[in-house]
Amino acid sequence: MPRHTHRRLKEAFIEKIFLSTALFAIFVTAGILWVLAFETLAFFKEIPFLSFLTDGQWTPLFSEPHFGILPLLAGTILTSAIAMAVAAPTGLISAIYLSEYATERIRHFMKPLLEMLAAVPTIVYGYFALTWLTPLLQSVLPDLAGFNALSPGIVMGMMIMPAVASISEDALHTVPIGLREGGFALGATRFQVAFQIVLPSAISGVLASLILGVSRAVGETMIVAIAAGLQPRLTFNPLVPIETAAAYIAQISMGDVPSGTLAYRTLFAVGMALFVFTFALNGLSFILRKRFREIYE
Repeated sequence: MPRHTHRRLKEAFIEKIFLSTALFAIFVTAGILWVLAFETLAFFKEIPFLSFLTDGQWTPLFSEPHFGILPLLAGTILTSAIAMAVAAPTGLISAIYLSEYATERIRHFMKPLLEMLAAVPTIVYGYFALTWLTPLLQSVLPDLAGFNALSPGIVMGMMIMPAVASISEDALHTVPIGLREGGFALGATRFQVAFQIVLPSAISGVLASLILGVSRAVGETMIVAIAAGLQPRLTFNPLVPIETAAAYIAQISMGDVPSGTLAYRTLFAVGMALFVFTFALNGLSFILRKRFREIYE
């Protein structure tokens, strides 16, 4: 066989492998969507869609069941907001320090240590929130319940912060050195260069890191399942027990609900709502990243 023919066949084979890998990921996603959609449609044949979106009670396992997802959405939004209130400023400040202030030696030492926080199992974070942070907060906030939204929200922020910092630092670090040198040449301080030149130039990556952080917070399960109380209620009070959508899915998945029942199908309805929400966030991240990249390029 001629050498060029052998090389062409080899390249075609490698191309087919790459294509198969990409198609496999698409097929897995399509399969997940099919299962979610099939069971969700069966759920909405028995429960009106408008009632699902507007009912203020979520009690699918009670003798008089209610199927309003608002309490789960309220808990999810509350804990995610608390988490991002912790992760966004700390992650961004850490990223700016590593990119603009730290020496190369300190950066190579501190960044892996920071990213190690992301390797801690979430169940460990959950028990940390329940057994250490909640008693500490109760010494300051006497009205804080033993299970609450505040402590898991704070710990979720600690868990998300390394990802926000790492992605933001990568975005800041890729800003051309010429922009920094131009700012210094015009008499700008390091602080002015960091916040008025580098940060706006990397804003697409920073915003993407924040939105991905929100997506991670929305889908977090074990921390809120352990420390938030698994009590669905329509409230934005962080001092009381709540339940998030992901925690409810974990509760139902433990096997106490018979398969094929209406209560069992709530798992897929809530899962579809979470999928739509996180998909929208990831889509927004893509749009913002593309838009700001076009502006600054």
